[in-house]
Amino acid sequence: MSNILVVSAHPEPRSLNGTLAAFAADELRRAGHEVLVSDLYAMKWKPAVDADDFLDHDPGERLDVIGASGRAYTEGRLSPEIAAEQDKLLWAEAVILQFPMWWFSMPAILKGWADRVLTYRFGYGTGKVGRALYGDGTLAGRRAMLSLTIGADEPSFSARGVHGRLDDLLFPIQHGILYYTGMDVLPPFAVFDSLTVDDERFGRLTDAYGERLRTLFTTEPVPYRPLKGGDYTRSMELKPGLEPAGAGGLAIHLRPDER
Repeated sequence: MSNILVVSAHPEPRSLNGTLAAFAADELRRAGHEVLVSDLYAMKWKPAVDADDFLDHDPGERLDVIGASGRAYTEGRLSPEIAAEQDKLLWAEAVILQFPMWWFSMPAILKGWADRVLTYRFGYGTGKVGRALYGDGTLAGRRAMLSLTIGADEPSFSARGVHGRLDDLLFPIQHGILYYTGMDVLPPFAVFDSLTVDDERFGRLTDAYGERLRTLFTTEPVPYRPLKGGDYTRSMELKPGLEPAGAGGLAIHLRPDER
């Protein structure tokens, strides 16, 4: 059995998001997994990075966030709540982020969790030359999945939908945060039209979500190209001619044989 971290970001525990977070924890524990839940609102999580994150920072010195966070991590001087979340990530073999889509992204409290927890020398800058990223790094080998609720209907998040493709909207989170720090990213579990979920539909949703949870360690990850796989130049551009025929935009960063 495995260690799994659920990070929940909704202010109301009786909301659909709160219910799905609790459902996931219960289902995973029932299957024999060890589960920790970081309920960010219940924890009163501070979303903004500031000098208080780095113990013993001299207030008279200019705050270099990257440098200060890297030194504080290396020297064990991060604030206790940040260190605790880093310990959870190191303990976990899979991470689930549960949140509502607000303004086409995740809530500020969850973005602030990423900002504060994924510090320099922990979330990035972990290689010998500080370039361990996109498929490599401290968190490599872990799986990550987004579970999110969306108020609009699914067609509006398609290629012709007014909101754009959901994969493109989630790219900054899935590729830019989770894959960047080394985690293998699974396809998201998205609940569309989430404002009108009745009991009957909720039952179907939990059946589908339960199946995703049961296959958390067997589902094929999104086939992002690793930075060290030879597909990118030294300036981190995709080499000419590698994009699949007909592919454009962010889809060029998926391996063509699995796109």
